[in-house]
Amino acid sequence: MKALSGLFSAILLCGGVALGVWQLAVHPDTPLPREWNPTKQLYVDDPVTWMTSWKLDAATRDAGLCKEVLGAGSVSFRDLEDRVVSDVCHIKGRVDLSAVGPARMKPVETTCAVALRTAMWERHGLQPAAAAHLGTSVTGIGHFSSYNCRQIRSTGGNGGRMSLHATAEALDVFGFTLADGRQLVMKRDWERENGFFRAARDSACTWFKTTLGPDYNALHADHFHLQSRGWGTCR
Repeated sequence: MKALSGLFSAILLCGGVALGVWQLAVHPDTPLPREWNPTKQLYVDDPVTWMTSWKLDAATRDAGLCKEVLGAGSVSFRDLEDRVVSDVCHIKGRVDLSAVGPARMKPVETTCAVALRTAMWERHGLQPAAAAHLGTSVTGIGHFSSYNCRQIRSTGGNGGRMSLHATAEALDVFGFTLADGRQLVMKRDWERENGFFRAARDSACTWFKTTLGPDYNALHADHFHLQSRGWGTCR
């Protein structure tokens, strides 16, 4: 009985703390910074906190909220109607993305989830990596594509299952343009600028659900494959 009483008291205490935090968060004059407040939506430029990944996942699950977050950030995009070719080939939550922060891109039709994760990667991963390893900033992101109605490719041929490119939930990035005029592409520069590329890859793993690159296999020797869905694979 004493153990049960102690457990009940602990549950009440935890509940009281949770209620107190929630009341603090929703109070009009809350001192809780926006980036820590679970009731406030994600902003791309906010500092990263323990709440950031939770807010990002919440935004990417809701196309309307996702586009609202994109529109409030330093992101250039056009909102488009969904494109549905078939049950397995479509772009839901479709946007036409052309820049994330100062990094321009060849306009690419993709899902809002991929666009938002790309924006978070640029702001909190790519730019710090470029500053630390190259002493400059990224002004362009080169990509192959996002939407492609096809099966998964493997070193043994098509895998039989549809690729996430078929629903535009992946983006293939092959290189970067830098503020000092340099252009780095993985196929040519992976070994020479390995510190930067690995830092870019590792940071992508924070913002995307699956990240595959030259260390994964020969099919990815010239690009990063970045997915908005997956189980955390980072290779």
